Amino acid sequence: MLGQEVTTAVEQFAQRRRSPLERLQHVLHAHPSISPLLVLIIAFVVFSSINPRFASPNSLSLVLQQVAVIGALAVGQTLVILTAGIDLSAGAVTILAMMLAAGLAEGGGLPGVVAVLIGIGVGVLAGLANGALVTRVGLPPFIVTLGTLSVFTAVALLYTKGQSVQATDLPGLLNWTGETFPVGDFRISVGVVLVGVLYLLVGFALANTAWGRHVYAVGDDKEAARLAGIRVDRVLLSVYLTAGAVYGLAAWILIGRAGAASPNAITDANLESITAVVIGGTSLFGGRGALVGTLLGALIVGFFRSGLSLAGVDDQYRVLAVGLLVLLAVTVDQWIRKVKA
Repeated sequence: MLGQEVTTAVEQFAQRRRSPLERLQHVLHAHPSISPLLVLIIAFVVFSSINPRFASPNSLSLVLQQVAVIGALAVGQTLVILTAGIDLSAGAVTILAMMLAAGLAEGGGLPGVVAVLIGIGVGVLAGLANGALVTRVGLPPFIVTLGTLSVFTAVALLYTKGQSVQATDLPGLLNWTGETFPVGDFRISVGVVLVGVLYLLVGFALANTAWGRHVYAVGDDKEAARLAGIRVDRVLLSVYLTAGAVYGLAAWILIGRAGAASPNAITDANLESITAVVIGGTSLFGGRGALVGTLLGALIVGFFRSGLSLAGVDDQYRVLAVGLLVLLAVTVDQWIRKVKA
């Protein structure tokens, strides 16, 4: 009892000695999602004042539908980055899964359910390939996924011969994720709902299961995690397998959103998914971050693109704004990581 009182007194004394900036640093270190939330609120207020159409239910509904695919990819990307890795093949895996599922289902070849499961299965196999190269061969994640980016892209192009598959040639289930329904004044697509469920499930697993704690531990310090009895390679492999399954699900959402399966879709998927994760407060050095921040990061990117477009800003400046956000987010992350106890 006395020991607890002494500890509390020491913590209170240390808190009083900190400057306001140091207190802010500690708060952001403990709650990394605060920064993207503030940015999102400020962006909403600014863009709404510039053009009131931005805050209309129609515009906000469109933003949600636009960020659904990148938001889904960012879930898998978050898992990999939490382990101090990075996945440059996320977009290529999604395209490969989409084209194989659509190609096999085209013209009534396979039932929609089977095609969806094949797409997810392709994502899992791709994740297995990435994970095996990282854990068994010992290659850096950056090099592995840079190589598989080209491999998966080439396989998709060879399989499709560069041709798209139109929605009219696909089973209804593959297009189902693009269907919308009213929620008050908003129109929400099935794909947006699936992404929301995905965030809830994976977020719960990260926050409330032993697996989630192991993911954070491996990202924070692999050697310390190994000494603590965590099977680091198994955790890493599970992360890449889960990310692959998420990319396969994103392929299904992409078909519904685009109204077709095209090998040239989401050309900037890797950059955009990493951008959402970084802006959302997940550290590129691993071990710190949360899925709620990633969701906020994806929405920030969507807000900036829609808001700047409605403000009549040129496309190049929109790209510049997102780039500056990334640099700012990484700078803040570096500052937060220097927090002193």
